[in-house]
Amino acid sequence: MNDSVAAAGARTPALPLAVAADLIQLETGAGRVALYHASPQHPVAGLPPLLLVHSVNAAASVAEVVPLFEFERQRRTVVAIDLPGYGHSDRSDRPYTPRLMTDAVLAAADWLAGHAASEQVDALGVSLSVEFVVRAQRERPERFRRLALVSPTGFSRAKRRHGPPGSTLMVPWLLRLLQRPGWGDRIFRNLTRPGVIRYFLKRTFGAPNVDEALWAYAVATTRQPGARHAPLHFVSAALFSGDINTLFEAVDCPVWVSMATRGDFTDYQGRSSLADRANWRFLAVEGGALPYFEDLSAFMARLDPFWLNEA
Repeated sequence: MNDSVAAAGARTPALPLAVAADLIQLETGAGRVALYHASPQHPVAGLPPLLLVHSVNAAASVAEVVPLFEFERQRRTVVAIDLPGYGHSDRSDRPYTPRLMTDAVLAAADWLAGHAASEQVDALGVSLSVEFVVRAQRERPERFRRLALVSPTGFSRAKRRHGPPGSTLMVPWLLRLLQRPGWGDRIFRNLTRPGVIRYFLKRTFGAPNVDEALWAYAVATTRQPGARHAPLHFVSAALFSGDINTLFEAVDCPVWVSMATRGDFTDYQGRSSLADRANWRFLAVEGGALPYFEDLSAFMARLDPFWLNEA
């Protein structure tokens, strides 16, 4: 395969760990999946292990959930997954779909449950990854106790997505264009210039200042071999589920939703379709789409009653 990004990667330093933790390379039906794992220092009774799932964009990785990982590792077993095509996971040239991502989430949840000797896990997804987390819950409801969805997709004022099971929003002609020799590489390079990554993070945070460690890791991860493949599928909308609102309406476990108040991800008008569902709770949490980077204590004060079954 002629891949100039991969060629450049040969001259790029190896990607460091996103967080100081054990890195597990898990062989799954979705390929090799990287899991960051930590055991609790001071276990809290009643808290099952937790799976953290980062968002999907041009520069995504476990770095997006580091504050939550560091907080939770004090009290329960926690795993953060690098989704296929990102971080330390398999970045090969293949179709990237909700099915692939959901299979990786399910494999991570099963590994975590087995390692922690727990039948159930809690899971937290960010932005687009909530669609994979919710699909996983519907396919394996016995595995998931509670779900937290941070700045989720699928709730905007736009038309609800009740498409055929397993369908996506992929624009075929756009994906074909992005996969033409030279085109995708050029577009990905432009999307991942340091200044462009900072621009999109500012829009995510809804503020001029962003987390500098997150920005630096986002730049580093986009310089690795194969970094363009999953993001270009994302750009073509191939990773958006066409049936996600059907799945939302079928979820039968408790769900907590954090709604951003600043930045590009503040439209949750579509939540009205779940207004009569007692298991869903929506909270406006002050900040951008990653509010735990801005004020971790305030964020956890809103989320903890849900994890501890107090709300």
